[in-house]
Amino acid sequence: MNGTVLEKDKYRGAVVEDLQLPPAFALPADEAVSRAIDLAYERDYSYIPVLDRTRNPLGYLDVAALKTKWEAQQASPDDRVLKYMTKFERTASHPYTLITPATPLSELEKFLDKNIFAIITDYGRKFVLAVATKQDLETFVSRRGL
Repeated sequence: MNGTVLEKDKYRGAVVEDLQLPPAFALPADEAVSRAIDLAYERDYSYIPVLDRTRNPLGYLDVAALKTKWEAQQASPDDRVLKYMTKFERTASHPYTLITPATPLSELEKFLDKNIFAIITDYGRKFVLAVATKQDLETFVSRRGL
């Protein structure tokens, strides 16, 4: 190997659970914009999953984009986040990708090459457990010295 790591061995078999991500924070679709902005900044999140009444992910809120609309007075404090969320595209050409705590980091990396973040769910997709970004992978690699 001459000191280089093969691409498939880059994470040495690590899985999403090894990232030690903080628990997910998600909003119901009917949450008020004013509360969503407050909660996002309390937690310093850039993207927040938006859930339906049965806790299924519908889409996500881009906090920076919402803040821009808020400051331009294009979003009312009483509006619902559903109005400003980006809806997940689930079609035959964009099928749902299940990412769980047992998903290899190499698979997560491929997913993040095409997406800005990943929602980590349980195997039955009933609970949003965490949100992962490329930065989480970079932190993992630097922490481990890989």
